[in-house]
Formats: sequence, structure tokens, C-alpha cells
Amino acid sequence: MLVELGLVEQRLKAVHEVLDGATVTDVAKRNGVTRQTVHTWLRRYANSGVAGLVDKNSKPETCPHQMSPVVEARILEMRRTHPGWGPRTIRTHLEREGTTPLPGRSSIYRTLVRHRLVEPTPRKRSRSDYKRWERSKSMELWQMDIVGRFYLADGTEVKVVTGIDDHSRFCVCARIVARATAKPVCDALTFALKQHGAPNEILTDNGKVFTARFGLGPGPVLFDRICHNNGIKHRLTAPYSPTTTGKVERFHRTYRDEFLVDHDRRHATIEEAQEALDAWVVKYNTERPHQSLGDRPPAERFALAALRASVVLEAEVDEVDEVDELMDAPRHPGVSRWVDQRGSIGLNSFRYRVGATFAGEQVEVVVQGGLVEILHRGVLVATHAERRRDGVTSAKPQQAARTRPASSGMRVVRVVDSSGSLSFAGASYRVGRSWSGRSVEVAIVAGSVQISEHDKVIRVHQIKHDRSKEHGAFATPNGRPRIKKSA
Repeated sequence: MLVELGLVEQRLKAVHEVLDGATVTDVAKRNGVTRQTVHTWLRRYANSGVAGLVDKNSKPETCPHQMSPVVEARILEMRRTHPGWGPRTIRTHLEREGTTPLPGRSSIYRTLVRHRLVEPTPRKRSRSDYKRWERSKSMELWQMDIVGRFYLADGTEVKVVTGIDDHSRFCVCARIVARATAKPVCDALTFALKQHGAPNEILTDNGKVFTARFGLGPGPVLFDRICHNNGIKHRLTAPYSPTTTGKVERFHRTYRDEFLVDHDRRHATIEEAQEALDAWVVKYNTERPHQSLGDRPPAERFALAALRASVVLEAEVDEVDEVDELMDAPRHPGVSRWVDQRGSIGLNSFRYRVGATFAGEQVEVVVQGGLVEILHRGVLVATHAERRRDGVTSAKPQQAARTRPASSGMRVVRVVDSSGSLSFAGASYRVGRSWSGRSVEVAIVAGSVQISEHDKVIRVHQIKHDRSKEHGAFATPNGRPRIKKSA
């Protein structure tokens, strides 16, 4: 008759077999275990008798690195006080408080999940799928956008014009407007310019308040004109590409999670809501740690930027929806071309793509710095690398197609260097390599630097030199005397 033995009984039988003279190898083979296991049974039987053959719980009695109840309670308190704080932000604040030992981010995350303060959700997209980029200095590029779904106490929806410095993530603009039309949006831009100075570039999407790229209007909108007057290059994203302005979009998420959760439908007027938003922006810029900045606040990195004091405002513009007088744009001279039915143009025996949208339209083509820029009604619509034939060092000069008489005024003569630039009042201004070695005239006209030859304008630039040095520049109308090398 077969008798089923328990686990302890089987181990005790094996021990007795060894004690009665059987070899450990034979006993291990009959019981289907290793020799080391049989030796373990013998050792435990010798130390504790039959009780030593019972399975023990493998859980350790102590765990030196386990999070202490005090730290766990502090984590839960932080999360309940600030529902928008995640594991990384909580860890940064614990580090500032001097908590030791400092728990890891994953330990804090598991604590929040265990107490049901965070819903565990799998990551939808890998970080490696994104192409990250960042400007090297503050004030090189701003990202601007408009965010909605913000309501006053009476249910009226308002918009917020937002702006983020690309390098430092510093919020340069957060203005509430009743309607996101051209004039309020541009008022928000000018307010930001007065507060922080003018950046080198501004990146926006293709909204009609930002550009006339896809609009029906004939010329640049007010936003473009303000950028132009301040020497700001306005960059546009490709259509349906929100990840290009990902930093300001990420700022919108923080704004919704940390500001709207407490202030949506709470304020009676825009002024009251703006006051609350300004207070939150100060905290965002100066106190809140930012993950991409090594958990430091944006103000620490933005403080290294040098402010540009010269800001030109478009205060005299009253009608925005109507087309005002077109500016005498200080832009590099170009040539006109008609876009064919295939959406391309011809230049110097090469074809350049513009787009089927512009078929039958007239565009302006500017060649500079190895690039072919195509503008439609004053708005840049396409950029291509300049194509050249073998043995040709540069494209044919395009200046003659748009020459106009130079303005009268005090002028000085300067020689264009081999790189196609000249020096005036301690600053370098681009003329073009086709003018290398030639003498040109430089004058200050209506707040711009005008470069001409034989009373015909070549180039017009925004002033970038120190205005206090102009007297010294005009005192040497023919430039510094050249030192002749002795034989």
C-alpha cells in the first residue's frame, strides 16, 4: 500500500538513511535533489532537530535601506499639499530639506502608487523617439503660442499668450486676453519685449495672428512687423508639427496641472486672473525646479542672458485687420520669379521647389550665405541650399534687379573685405562676396545702416553697433589708414 509522506517526513527519512550508512549521493539521487541540499538537511537537523527541516520564510527580518516611516509620511504630505508634484519634484524638495538617506525617484513613485495618490500608467512613447534640441544661450530663441480653455467665474472663456525662452525655460510671457486677435497678441509681445528685451529669434506656429503665410492678406501681419522692427527673426513651424514648439507646449501642461486646477472659474475679471497668473509665473521662474535644467529653477539660467535694451514698439498702429502701408523692408535685394504649375521656380539654370499652393503666384528670391530664400508677399515660404555648377564659386549677383537711389545724409567710405563684410562703428555688416575689395558708402538712414555704391542701395541692415561710436566712425570717413607693408 502506498503512503503519501509529507515534505518534512521525506526530509527526515533521507536524513535517517544517511545516518544509517547510505551515501549522500545515493540519497540525493533517490529524492531528486542535489548533494548540497541533503547536506543542508543534515546540518539543520543537527542544529534544530525535526523543526529545522520545516521551510522558513525567505523574507529578511530587517531591511537597512528601506524608506523610514517619517520620510514616507513627508512624501505623502507633499503630494496631498501639491497634487501637481511628481516623484522627481518631491525628491528635489526632500533633498533641499536635507533628508537622509534620500530616497530614489522610483521609490517615491512606488510609495505614491501604494497609497493610491498616483495611477500607474505605462509610458506611451519612448524618449528615444523624440529628437531633442536646445539653443546654447538665453535670449537666442523664444517659443510663443496661445492656450485656451481658461474660464472666468461667469463662464467666459479667455486665452493666454505664452512665451518660453528656449535655453532656460524661463517664462517670458503669460498674458491673459479676452480674444486672441492680432492686436491683443501683439500687445502681449510688446509687453514681453519691454520686460526682457528682444531675443534673436521667435518660433511660432502658423496661426493667422502670427503670420500671413497661409492667409489671404497681401503683406506681413503686425506680429511680423514688430519682430522686423526689433531685428528679430520670426521662425515658423511646419504645418501640423506641434512637437517643434514642444517646450512651450510642455509649459502649457504645467500651467494646466499647477495653475488652472486652483484658478479655473475662480476669478471675476481678467485683471484679477492676471494678478494670480503673474504670482504663479514668478514661482515657476524662481522656485519650481525644472527637470531639464538639473532640477534648478529657470531664473538661474536666464540670469546669464544679456538684455537687449533697444526695443521698437508698434504703438502707432491702430488698424490691424487692414493692410497698412508696406514698410521699406531693410531686406537683402532679390529678384522676382513666377511659380510654374508644378510649384517650382527657375534660378541660375536650376529649379527650386516652392509648393503647388503658390502656382501662378509671383515670389521674390534672395540668395545669401549659401541659401536660396523664397518669399511670397514678404513672408518666407521656402528655403533651399544654393546649387552651383562645377567651377562656379558663387551665384550671379542679384543686386541690380532691385536697386533704388540712396538716401541723402552723412556718409563714410568703407572697403568690403574678402568675406563680403565691412566694419562700421565696431560692428560687422554683411554686403556680399561679390563686392569683395570694392569701396562702398555707409550711412545711417531712419534707424538703419544703408550700404550703397554710386548712389544705388546695395544692402540695408538693422543697427547692431553701439550708437555712441558713430561719432568716431564719421570722424574717419575713409576708414583707418592702411599700413603699407615694407619690402
